[in-house]
Amino acid sequence: MYLPEHFAETEIEVLHQLIRARPLCTLVTLSSNGIDANHIPLYLSPEPAPFGTLRGHVSRANPIPDGSEALAIFHGPQSYVTPSWYPAKAETGKVVPTWNYVVVHAHGKLGLVEDRAWLRAHLQSLTDRNEAGFPEPWKLEDAPSDFTEKLIGGIVGIELPISRLIGKWKTSQNQPEGNRAGVACGLRECGTPDALEMADLVEKACRKNRN
Repeated sequence: MYLPEHFAETEIEVLHQLIRARPLCTLVTLSSNGIDANHIPLYLSPEPAPFGTLRGHVSRANPIPDGSEALAIFHGPQSYVTPSWYPAKAETGKVVPTWNYVVVHAHGKLGLVEDRAWLRAHLQSLTDRNEAGFPEPWKLEDAPSDFTEKLIGGIVGIELPISRLIGKWKTSQNQPEGNRAGVACGLRECGTPDALEMADLVEKACRKNRN
């Protein structure tokens, strides 16, 4: 990934926060058949330090290669940036459109897990985490045991100990302060969830730059 220094995010906890908030990732692997990409949720465990381990599961029919180097890409908020938001448009006209985005790349060696006890515990944890916000959370035990046991037989687990963690926060850091303020204001007027999150990140970058 092309990463100019002013767009690099190096704080591990910030990178972990994005992974936890947006677990659906693009998992890129390389096998004898070439490059492959799967879109699956991977959940972060903080051990081993400093980067942690990603865990998930896929269908047994999915030919993900065991022991291969893999890249998990986690996408954060993103938004188009119009030059009309820049005060510099009226001053010089020397502005162009761009795209702001936040992304984390997690590198590591992929391991597949066949152990049924591991898979059941993983599914239980996954269910509890995602159902917690519902008024009547669904539990794994709500389904017939023979049904869930059959489904467990059709999946394999994934473990990806993270060996390298890279973050890119493209949040208008390369713009003068007036343009950054204009971007934040424009994003807030857009009002979409991603635009509002990006506005927060642009304003945070402004404060960090001042300090």
